[in-house]
Amino acid sequence: MKRIISVLLTAVLLFSFVTPAFSWVDANESRSQIPLIRISGDGEALYDSEGNKIFHYRDIANVITSSDGGTAVYESMAQTLLPALSKGLLTDNWDDLYAGLETEISKIFASALLDENGNVPNNSGLSQSRIDEMEYKRHNSQKGNKGYFAWNDYWFRYDWRLDPLKIADELNSYITDIKKSTGCDKVGIMATCLGTNIVMAYVSKYGVDDIQGIAMDGSVVGGAEILSEVICAKFDVAPDALMRVLRDVEGLGMFSIDAFIMETIDMLVQTGLLEGVISTTENIFYDKLIQGATSALALSTFYTWPGYWACVSAEDYEDAKYYVFGEEGSEKRTKYAGLIEKIDNYDREVRQKIPALIKGIKDGGANFGVISKYGFQLIPNCESSDLIADQFASVKRSSFGATTTTVYETFSDEYIANRKAEGKGRYISPDKHIDASTCLAPDSTWFIKGSSHSNWTCYELKILYDVASADRQLTVDDLPYTQFMVYDKDSDSLVPMTEENCNTENWEADSDIYKPDTFFEKTGVAIKAFTRWLGLLFDFISEQIQKK
Repeated sequence: MKRIISVLLTAVLLFSFVTPAFSWVDANESRSQIPLIRISGDGEALYDSEGNKIFHYRDIANVITSSDGGTAVYESMAQTLLPALSKGLLTDNWDDLYAGLETEISKIFASALLDENGNVPNNSGLSQSRIDEMEYKRHNSQKGNKGYFAWNDYWFRYDWRLDPLKIADELNSYITDIKKSTGCDKVGIMATCLGTNIVMAYVSKYGVDDIQGIAMDGSVVGGAEILSEVICAKFDVAPDALMRVLRDVEGLGMFSIDAFIMETIDMLVQTGLLEGVISTTENIFYDKLIQGATSALALSTFYTWPGYWACVSAEDYEDAKYYVFGEEGSEKRTKYAGLIEKIDNYDREVRQKIPALIKGIKDGGANFGVISKYGFQLIPNCESSDLIADQFASVKRSSFGATTTTVYETFSDEYIANRKAEGKGRYISPDKHIDASTCLAPDSTWFIKGSSHSNWTCYELKILYDVASADRQLTVDDLPYTQFMVYDKDSDSLVPMTEENCNTENWEADSDIYKPDTFFEKTGVAIKAFTRWLGLLFDFISEQIQKK
């Protein structure tokens, strides 16, 4: 049940985060001598062949949380899963629970699931108006405009569920048509989130002869822990990480949590009580349920979609296949052979070649730039929940190789001194969490603290625009932005990061409180937390009495 709750928590948070907070660059300032194509991630609504909307992330969140739809979902799950859980506890046979999980969760995702070959079974896809819009832009948009092209006139729309290598063919046709309609020899590409997988698949198949520059923001090409770790036994609910993610969603203005409730949860974390409950549940159920539940939940939610398999890291990929499809020769391996063929092909042609593909972009004469964001907690069902991250992916992955600390530590003075001695001190972030020198493109990778994965600010878009459209490779020294920057949501400003302004997190990761070393230190933290909570409890009771 812990895994069910966590998957649903992930779904609600994921769907809440997926709608970006757009800030547009002034079109009068955003002009280029080449067409600029934008490729975003998921979130595009899906429609049936008659034009009826059948799936959107926000709709699922509403179903889960609404009083009417939510009650129906919970009642149906309870009627199916509770008897199956009871049977499992009594007989140690969990097959009914696995089947029930897949059936009940599939009801929520039914209209968006792909078949066992990773194909669309119901003619669903983008709306016809989106398709018409894309066709218009391909053939008509900039004729006679004397070589000036506003980037947002070319937004490549695609079914984000499908095989990125198949979508790469659609992108190639899109680029060919834009070149023909505009008379330009090259285009620039700005990609965010899942769009970065599409771009890398395109580069793998078609190279960069038609590309002036590629700029990425919130890349998941190297993997996204939120999608990668939870399906390959790297699953964990860290109480301290739960506290941090609650602070994040409150700080982002998604919803407000009563202060006393937050303090109660924090007390349970600091005293170890919450960890004890989680550990006890884990010890009883984890080994028994992990593989069957993982497979059931994966195939009833995100993992019939090759587009999401592309977000599994190279380290996790084989384990993920094992936990979702079973061993070689298993019934599920046979049933889903078509889907597995697609995701294996992506693994061979893209995932395993990422360093070579990026080198090929640069050697082919195309510009290349990356923005990696951080300052937010990974959704806390990941084993790696203490990594420096943007909510969905760690900086190490989204930056293509930066060296980072955890949220609980900074680089030591000795480490920094050694980097300076090597002439690489400039790559250390002022908050001492990131060393950019190990990135695949260290001089054209920017880091923004305080901007979450799904927040694409006008400043980020301008960097992407400049890199993708420039007539030469731009570096961190060429733009009016330093390599490390801070975004302030309240003032909508982007400023160079300093040691004074770099503490933007909505939480404080204090290792003395949340990661005490000894029994005596743990006891001291627990006593202080419980004493403080008792005082707040008395205050809370007094307030309630006064209200009456």
